[in-house]
Order: sequence, then C-alpha cells, then structure tokens
Amino acid sequence: MSHPLRVLIVDDDALVRAGLSMMLDGTGGITVAGEAADGDEVPAAVDAHAPDVVLMDLRMPRVDGITATRRLRARVNPPEVIVLTTFDSDENILHALRAGASGFLLKDTPPDQIVHAVRQVAAGDPILSPRITRRLMDRAAVEAGAYQRARAALARLSPRENEVVLAIARGGSNADIAAELFMSVPTVKAHVSSVLTKLDLDNRTQIALLAHDAGLA
Repeated sequence: MSHPLRVLIVDDDALVRAGLSMMLDGTGGITVAGEAADGDEVPAAVDAHAPDVVLMDLRMPRVDGITATRRLRARVNPPEVIVLTTFDSDENILHALRAGASGFLLKDTPPDQIVHAVRQVAAGDPILSPRITRRLMDRAAVEAGAYQRARAALARLSPRENEVVLAIARGGSNADIAAELFMSVPTVKAHVSSVLTKLDLDNRTQIALLAHDAGLA
C-alpha cells in the first residue's frame, strides 16, 4: 500500500489501548488512526478515521466484539478485523470468525506477531494464533450439521473453484495457489472473489472454515 496502514483499536481498557497505540505507532508503515472504548462506538470511529484494520476486543460493557464485528463487516467496503482478546474459548473463536473477523489473536501474543498480523490481514490473508488453530479446526469439523451444510455449499462451485478452496484451507497464499494450480495470481484472485460471492462469505478465513466443515482439510 502507498500509505501507512491505518489501525483502529477497540478495547474498553484504556491501558490496553495505550499499550497497543505505543507499540503500533512505533512501527514503520503503520499508524494508529483512532481508538474506541466499546463496540457501540465502532461505526462512528470507522466513519471518522477510515481504518484499514480494526483490532477488536471481545468483552465490552455495551456491545461485544462479535456483535460489533458482524455489524461492521455488513457495511460496504468494511475494514478487516482482528479479534485481540484474553478469552480463547472455542465458542468465541468460531463466533468471531463466522462474524467476519479475518484473524484471532490472544493479548499475550508477542508484539512483532501482532504487527505481522496487521500487515498480513491488510494484504488479504487471514491469521490465527498458532496455538488455537488446531482446536478451532477440530471443533469446526464436528459442529452439528456443519458437514452437510458445507458439502451442499461447495456443490455450488465449479471443480476449479473447489481446488482453490482446498488450497486456501491448507493455508496457501494467492502466490502459492497460483504455483500449485498453474494459474496466474489475478486468476486466483478472480476465483476467490467468485467463491466469496457464490457462497455469501466475507473472507478467506470463512472459506477455510467451510472446507474443514466439509472434511476436505
């Protein structure tokens, strides 16, 4: 991107906001565009500051982070959302990702990994805290009714689109998928866009979850 990545920090703890602000503002290519203290402040903060990425807490007094994420991702051209929380239950992870979050990190994640996550999500690649990834996928695979729903959804895709879905579920970037499937990166991007549209999904994380629900990865 030609301009610094703009980040909005949403957390009801002023000390957490201050710490994240200090860390991110000291990083080249990233600027903290604004802060919000509760989920109900997110729409106005996004309108005022036009962030590329929102760091979203889960537990807040008035509007929780999952609800705020779902409302935000329903907007036109929304920013990407990374949930940053101390609460790593399976329910929280799944609800956040299904609400449209592109990442889920714990607050004890090292600063350099948080910075990397902001850059990666802004570039269109989802990210999860490594220690919760396997738990998440195991839970997604056994969720009641998920298998049948996922299989029915994927049946609406072309064979090539299903190959792209499987590659995304394995963690491939657009460049990785292009090399694996012998196509150009723009063609991969076109297939990803088509999958998102056909399945009414928000991002690549939800594509990966669907593939795991279907037992493909």
